[in-house]
Amino acid sequence: MFWSMECVFVLVLLLTVAFSSFVAADDEAFIGVNIGTDLSDMPHPTQVVALLKAQQIRHVRLYDADRGMLVALANTGIQVMVSVPNEQLLGIGQSNSTAANWVSHNVVAHYPATNITAICVGSEVFTAIPNAASVLVNAMKFIQSALVASNLDRQIKVSTPLSSSIILDSFPPSQAFFNKTWNPVLIPMLNFLQSTGSHLMLNIYPYYDYMQSNGVIPLDYALLKPLAPNKEAVDANTLVHYSNVFDAMIDAAYFAMDFLNFTSVPVMVTESGWPSKGDSNEPDATLDNANTYNSNLIRHVLNKTGTPKHPGIAVSTYIYELYNEDLKPGPVSEKNWGLFNANGEPVYILHLTGSGLVLANDTTNQTYCTAKQGADPKMLQAALDWACGPGKVDCSAMLQGEPCYQPDNVIAHATYAFNSYYNQMGKVPGSCDFNGVAAITTTNPSHGTCVFPGSTGRMNGTMVNITAPSMNSTSSAPSVRDLYNLYSTSFLVLLRVLICSLGFF
Repeated sequence: MFWSMECVFVLVLLLTVAFSSFVAADDEAFIGVNIGTDLSDMPHPTQVVALLKAQQIRHVRLYDADRGMLVALANTGIQVMVSVPNEQLLGIGQSNSTAANWVSHNVVAHYPATNITAICVGSEVFTAIPNAASVLVNAMKFIQSALVASNLDRQIKVSTPLSSSIILDSFPPSQAFFNKTWNPVLIPMLNFLQSTGSHLMLNIYPYYDYMQSNGVIPLDYALLKPLAPNKEAVDANTLVHYSNVFDAMIDAAYFAMDFLNFTSVPVMVTESGWPSKGDSNEPDATLDNANTYNSNLIRHVLNKTGTPKHPGIAVSTYIYELYNEDLKPGPVSEKNWGLFNANGEPVYILHLTGSGLVLANDTTNQTYCTAKQGADPKMLQAALDWACGPGKVDCSAMLQGEPCYQPDNVIAHATYAFNSYYNQMGKVPGSCDFNGVAAITTTNPSHGTCVFPGSTGRMNGTMVNITAPSMNSTSSAPSVRDLYNLYSTSFLVLLRVLICSLGFF
């Protein structure tokens, strides 16, 4: 039987759609982290990357485009969102050449070795620097034009993180709408996001919603704890039940976009978290609540639960944040959103509630004491001498001809001695300091036949938690509309092929 050219074309189209369906089905939402730098003792970029690797964190957002971090992230495969800081927004929004220069120095110079996947143009511009909002879309377009000129517009997307506070009347979600004051900027922005296939980036903080609700929002509803059906919030218009603030706010964003006739822009959450410590008037900023919220959030996203408006379509989310930032101004809670302290110790041990698995930040028995990068060699030598003398560390493995003699330098030898003392003291707080020249890390410093005390489960010198789910994926999941269109197209094309096979044309 010979098929017409039209039938052959339709068959090829069917195969293409089927392949696209397979790829879409393989996509998963991911968990990433934000990396702030307002620390009095900010770890060296190489230490930051070592922590990311050990924790299997595959997606990060930077609040700038720091060269040191971008170099350290090179050849790791970690997907990176860089940012145009708010203070640079006006210059870029008023000059195409300034935008092109920014992309050249901060993106093109590092890509593809550093896997940059998105550029955040400003952060919460409407609420943080409203006077610059008028140039925001221009800045996004100028950055996009620079990416097009470098042939990187398909690989790297452009958007801007927005505060969820620009969504008014957010419950019930079906009645939500954006603050109309910003429509002259939001509408062209959403047009831009839709035409470039980019996400609406949203910062969602159920902690603040709960704190500002004067008791209206129950704590369990904010913490993503399972609720009985009679405790869930009900959207009176759709009769849909909401069991947490996070989902309700995401759906509010979708309904707000629907209200402006934008139905194909996906949402990505660029910040969400819970503080682990607060002032006396912040009683719910606790270790237990921070652990509960972030653990439930991670499980919620990675299980692809989705939201009531888009069930099964999870929203990729970046946790705020990697480190506690002690230099942040404001109340105590502002300084305590981190998963880790500056020395690499976890603030608390995350648990994936209900799954029985511990996330990779359980480093209780996977920490090591190493010499700090850039420490004074004389201070390192003095600390090394103390550890091998009064500290009673067995330093025989560093003698010539022994496994840990090479590399023969003070940094390597001090690291072995410091780690030995740290283990000898049972890893108690304060046993990895040595007058400020040592730091805790989750990266196993063992190498070759030199196995450091406390080393177990070593793999290429990097500790991994094999029971932890990898915070890892390729891209965000397709929207419900995308899947509907995909399978509708597949059905029609399949029908066409059937007609061809029966010889009707």
